[in-house]
Amino acid sequence: MNRRLTRLLLRCVCIAALLTCSPGLFADGMIPETSVVIVYEGKTEAAIKVTNSDQNPALLHVTLEHIPEDKAPLLFVTPPIARVEAGESQLVRFILSNPEPLTTQRLKRVIFEGLAQSSQPATPGEARVSVNVRQNLPVILHPKGLAKNAEPWKGLHWSLHDGQLTVANPTPYVVRLSQELHSLPSQTPWQLPRSYVLPGDTLTLPGNASAAADGQIRFTPATVYGFAVGTHEATLNQGAP
Repeated sequence: MNRRLTRLLLRCVCIAALLTCSPGLFADGMIPETSVVIVYEGKTEAAIKVTNSDQNPALLHVTLEHIPEDKAPLLFVTPPIARVEAGESQLVRFILSNPEPLTTQRLKRVIFEGLAQSSQPATPGEARVSVNVRQNLPVILHPKGLAKNAEPWKGLHWSLHDGQLTVANPTPYVVRLSQELHSLPSQTPWQLPRSYVLPGDTLTLPGNASAAADGQIRFTPATVYGFAVGTHEATLNQGAP
């Protein structure tokens, strides 16, 4: 190992030690009360509490984020920024602003970020590191009159044609699942480009000759709250989707 590489490794170790052991390190955290926000069109809005788990006051900054496949501005939040005392909570409201009725579930994301407002001045010569913890949660917009579905992944259609794997979602529900798949019985691995399949979506994965005779697909779906529910096996239809 040359000297330059040795010095670089030692520097990384020192930095890691500083960040893990220094009493000057502190992290502020804004903790939402749920792992997903569901806004029902019939109620027009939803609200969740976000708690400041830090020992100091902090500014809660709330940002809505569009997924690449859906940039329609259907929602706004209030307040977008608020001061939250240590250990206290702030109620954040999500209000629908859709110009037309929803026909399917829609997916957005929301980011909760705490901006530290430390009241303790740093001791002269003390190195203090502030870490702003961001919570990035999915937001699901649920159409009025659409029944709740605890197992939306069962509505997915899987097919294998010319070695290519295709998954289609003809349902009005957003389906969340792990990106890693296996076709059976060959145990051929596949990788989805993202961890959700939107209503009306069709995703096609590059061909893999080893899976040509497979008849099932195994994957790990997630509940609406993002919790894995164990593996699920579905029929893999041969032929064009």
